[in-house]
Amino acid sequence: MLVFPAWPDGARHVDTAAITALVHGSADPTAADARSAGRPVPPPPHRLAVAQTLASTTPPLVAGTAGQVFATLAAVAAADVATARVVEPHLDALTILAQAGVEVPAGSTWGVYAAEAPGLRLEARDAAADTDAGTDIDAADGVVLDGTKPWCSLASTLSHALVTAHVGQERRLVAVSLRQTGVVPHDHVWVARGLPDVPSGPVDFTAVRASAVGEPGWYLRRPGFAWGGIGVAACWWGGAVGLARVLRAHAAARPESELLRAALGSVVADLADAEDALASAARRIDDSAGTADDATDWPLLAQVVRSRVRRAVDAVRTQVVRSIGPGPLTSDPAVAARVADLELYVLQDHGDRDLARIGRMVLERGGVAW
Repeated sequence: MLVFPAWPDGARHVDTAAITALVHGSADPTAADARSAGRPVPPPPHRLAVAQTLASTTPPLVAGTAGQVFATLAAVAAADVATARVVEPHLDALTILAQAGVEVPAGSTWGVYAAEAPGLRLEARDAAADTDAGTDIDAADGVVLDGTKPWCSLASTLSHALVTAHVGQERRLVAVSLRQTGVVPHDHVWVARGLPDVPSGPVDFTAVRASAVGEPGWYLRRPGFAWGGIGVAACWWGGAVGLARVLRAHAAARPESELLRAALGSVVADLADAEDALASAARRIDDSAGTADDATDWPLLAQVVRSRVRRAVDAVRTQVVRSIGPGPLTSDPAVAARVADLELYVLQDHGDRDLARIGRMVLERGGVAW
């Protein structure tokens, strides 16, 4: 699956065949490919089990492990996009908690809810000043949450989440159990055709107890925030690789079609561009290990990588859909699911708004060789 020599050694040690077998719940990846007679494959509970299994073998995303983490996420998405959508935030949360020195409850499953939306706001106040917060919150780091948080994936299913909440003018990260009174997910508002069983509706928090993770602003300022964003792009790329395999099989079954060969060649080139971006970023991150004076503009690098991958993935999806026609999209649930899931997943990139963000960063602080 990995071609570019820029990938760090850790990436090349990832067993993509074993990950495919794990995702599909089979010791034989080819058998998993053969059973796509219903959506979803695999079922949602299995995806959480995959996340927990991979958490036991995948290290936190730090300088020195980026290649391995990105390659793992890409392999999961190549097998099933929806599973990657579950695995990525779980691994991201465990990385953040490890960096903050916070113990993770055994058997817990995690999401990361950091999005904002107009008209919705989640506030955090000091638990020590709240007489209704109970006595089991450590006054040193305990907070109480009130308000609504948008885009909370699987909030009715997961045990815990890392959530950003407003504390004055800053946003602070908190760890919260989602299985307590006062946490009300609204899964019913999720009507998406892509990722339909990864509901990401808003959640109401009313006097909900939580623990602060890091100082205010720490979560967004650390290099790992940018690195985690690249990890999401690795999932997009992996999802597009899985879609490209559909086109390759379609073209192989029709060797007389020069148009399908041209379409496949276009997809190969687009995927290579995305892989180059990811491999180079992983190398930059891993090479920064032990470098005290690293001056890399990680937010700029991460956004450029995400935008490059988004462009490539959009191009691959468009080319594959146009080339295979309506047949597989209406008769093969695995293909239909992958197209719909991937189309929605890449919308975590904000298109022109994120390109404008790149332009703003370059005008303000440089960062390009020309």
